[in-house]
Amino acid sequence: AASRAAADARGRSERPQSAAASRIIGISLQEAQQILNVSNLNQEEIQKNYDHLFKVNDKSVGGSFYLQSKVVRAKERLDEELRIRAKDEKEKGWKAET
Repeated sequence: AASRAAADARGRSERPQSAAASRIIGISLQEAQQILNVSNLNQEEIQKNYDHLFKVNDKSVGGSFYLQSKVVRAKERLDEELRIRAKDEKEKGWKAET
Protein backbone atom coordinates (compact mmCIF):
# COMPACT_ATOMS: atom_id res chain seq x y z
CA ALA A 1 0.00 0.00 0.00
CA ALA A 2 2.84 2.39 0.86
CA SER A 3 4.57 1.64 -2.44
CA ARG A 4 1.36 2.34 -4.36
CA ALA A 5 0.83 5.61 -2.45
CA ALA A 6 4.37 6.71 -3.26
CA ALA A 7 3.89 5.86 -6.94
CA ASP A 8 0.63 7.81 -6.97
CA ALA A 9 2.34 10.82 -5.39
CA ARG A 10 5.10 10.71 -7.99
CA GLY A 11 2.49 10.39 -10.70
CA ARG A 12 0.84 13.66 -9.75
CA SER A 13 3.88 15.58 -10.95
CA GLU A 14 3.81 13.90 -14.38
CA ARG A 15 1.62 14.62 -17.39
CA PRO A 16 -1.75 12.80 -17.27
CA GLN A 17 -0.84 10.10 -19.82
CA SER A 18 2.58 9.63 -18.30
CA ALA A 19 1.12 9.38 -14.81
CA ALA A 20 -1.38 6.80 -16.02
CA ALA A 21 1.44 4.73 -17.50
CA SER A 22 3.30 4.92 -14.18
CA ARG A 23 0.26 3.64 -12.32
CA ILE A 24 -0.43 0.84 -14.79
CA ILE A 25 3.14 -0.40 -15.03
CA GLY A 26 3.81 0.30 -11.34
CA ILE A 27 7.02 2.24 -11.81
CA SER A 28 7.66 5.94 -12.29
CA LEU A 29 9.55 7.42 -15.20
CA GLN A 30 12.35 8.58 -12.88
CA GLU A 31 12.72 5.16 -11.30
CA ALA A 32 12.79 3.48 -14.71
CA GLN A 33 15.52 5.85 -15.86
CA GLN A 34 17.54 5.12 -12.73
CA ILE A 35 17.20 1.37 -13.10
CA LEU A 36 18.37 1.42 -16.71
CA ASN A 37 20.90 4.19 -16.03
CA VAL A 38 19.69 6.55 -18.77
CA SER A 39 19.27 10.29 -18.48
CA ASN A 40 17.79 10.92 -21.92
CA LEU A 41 15.08 8.88 -23.58
CA ASN A 42 17.25 7.51 -26.36
CA GLN A 43 15.92 4.21 -27.74
CA GLU A 44 19.36 2.85 -28.60
CA GLU A 45 20.81 3.62 -25.17
CA ILE A 46 17.75 2.17 -23.43
CA GLN A 47 17.98 -1.04 -25.47
CA LYS A 48 21.74 -1.37 -24.92
CA ASN A 49 21.45 -0.96 -21.14
CA TYR A 50 18.40 -3.23 -21.00
CA ASP A 51 20.18 -6.02 -22.89
CA HIS A 52 23.20 -5.80 -20.60
CA LEU A 53 21.24 -5.68 -17.34
CA PHE A 54 18.84 -8.43 -18.41
CA LYS A 55 21.76 -10.70 -19.30
CA VAL A 56 23.79 -10.14 -16.13
CA ASN A 57 20.72 -10.69 -13.93
CA ASP A 58 19.76 -13.95 -15.59
CA LYS A 59 19.19 -16.60 -12.94
CA SER A 60 21.20 -19.18 -14.93
CA VAL A 61 24.36 -17.08 -14.42
CA GLY A 62 23.70 -16.46 -10.74
CA GLY A 63 21.61 -13.33 -11.19
CA SER A 64 18.43 -12.27 -9.50
CA PHE A 65 15.00 -12.90 -11.03
CA TYR A 66 13.66 -9.99 -8.96
CA LEU A 67 16.23 -7.57 -10.40
CA GLN A 68 15.67 -8.95 -13.87
CA SER A 69 11.95 -8.30 -13.53
CA LYS A 70 12.66 -4.71 -12.39
CA VAL A 71 14.77 -4.25 -15.53
CA VAL A 72 11.88 -5.54 -17.68
CA ARG A 73 9.37 -3.21 -15.98
CA ALA A 74 11.74 -0.26 -16.38
CA LYS A 75 12.08 -0.98 -20.10
CA GLU A 76 8.31 -1.27 -20.46
CA ARG A 77 7.85 2.09 -18.71
CA LEU A 78 10.42 3.86 -20.87
CA ASP A 79 8.99 2.32 -24.05
CA GLU A 80 5.56 3.57 -23.04
CA GLU A 81 6.92 7.06 -22.39
CA LEU A 82 8.55 7.10 -25.82
CA ARG A 83 5.22 6.03 -27.35
CA ILE A 84 3.36 8.79 -25.47
CA ARG A 85 5.87 11.43 -26.56
CA ALA A 86 5.77 10.28 -30.19
CA LYS A 87 1.97 10.47 -30.13
CA ASP A 88 2.12 13.98 -28.61
CA GLU A 89 4.55 15.12 -31.31
CA LYS A 90 2.34 13.65 -34.02
CA GLU A 91 -0.71 15.45 -32.61
CA LYS A 92 1.22 18.73 -32.43
CA GLY A 93 2.17 18.29 -36.08
CA TRP A 94 -1.47 17.82 -37.06
CA LYS A 95 -2.54 20.89 -35.11
CA ALA A 96 0.17 23.00 -36.75
CA GLU A 97 -1.01 21.94 -40.21
CA THR A 98 -4.64 22.96 -39.61
